[in-house]
Amino acid sequence: MYDLIVKGGTVVDPSQNLHGLSDVAIEDGKIARIAVDIPAEEAKRVVEVKGKVVTPGLIDIHTHVYAGVTDNGVDPDIGGVRAGVTTMVDAGSSGCDTFAGFPAHIIPNTATEIIVFLHICRTGLATNPDIFSPQSIDLDKTIQTIKDSKGVITGVKARMVSPALEIMGMEMPKMAKRAAVEAGVPLMVHIGDTLKRYDANVIRELLPILDKGDIVTHYFTGNPGGVLDSNGKLVPEAKEAHDRGVWLDTAHGRMNFTFDVAQKVLDQGVLPHCISTDLTVPGRQITVHSMTEMMTRFLAMGFTFDQVV
Repeated sequence: MYDLIVKGGTVVDPSQNLHGLSDVAIEDGKIARIAVDIPAEEAKRVVEVKGKVVTPGLIDIHTHVYAGVTDNGVDPDIGGVRAGVTTMVDAGSSGCDTFAGFPAHIIPNTATEIIVFLHICRTGLATNPDIFSPQSIDLDKTIQTIKDSKGVITGVKARMVSPALEIMGMEMPKMAKRAAVEAGVPLMVHIGDTLKRYDANVIRELLPILDKGDIVTHYFTGNPGGVLDSNGKLVPEAKEAHDRGVWLDTAHGRMNFTFDVAQKVLDQGVLPHCISTDLTVPGRQITVHSMTEMMTRFLAMGFTFDQVV
């Protein structure tokens, strides 16, 4: 007997070519069967969801959920399981000096699955600015922290913003890339200088150092250092990165998503790989409340429902 049947909804799972009315049976916390009209008597509990959409648990690859440690940190379950997101990636809230609170406090007390991308800055986002001198980075400790994390840390995060770029230039993302390579994890890089102080052409130096599986986040940013040149053309390095398997992530956030930029990029045919929120406490007060809200914005831009899921 199943523990639960979710009955009568429209099941949408493009990874399995599913889009239609079906029931979903769950046993021991896992999906056991997807079929039309599974008998209700075969389950201990039935939830009727006629007229609703049923999807796999959503994954948000750019969030900030170090609640109680950074000012940005959202309670994970608010943007997680309570909002249809079963897995969240914390994108650089912690660094090698501040990571310990995740396995000690955040993860054990959260229903949502949390995995971590470790900031190349030792203290993560505990200070603003994050990187204010070369001493803000401890490369060896960063690598060792990742290796010692027992799989909790699955990537490295770097932010192409001032004053870090003014102080270190391309040396900063190159150090982050080295940490990622030596630890055997991907690198996620925030593009777009929110302070608008550094040379926008830095994007053309950054993209060639990224490999398959690395992630460019804020793909539709309107800030300097985004993927469009001064004439509104996609820099060639962006398509080259896309073609070699670098992930292009949208990560809406508070000031890193522009519909005009999005339309210009889409018109040039290089689509993003994923939707994410860049969920923060300040963002929830302004522009970013949930993953499903972000999904509706992509529907408004002309993406199909299956593409969005």
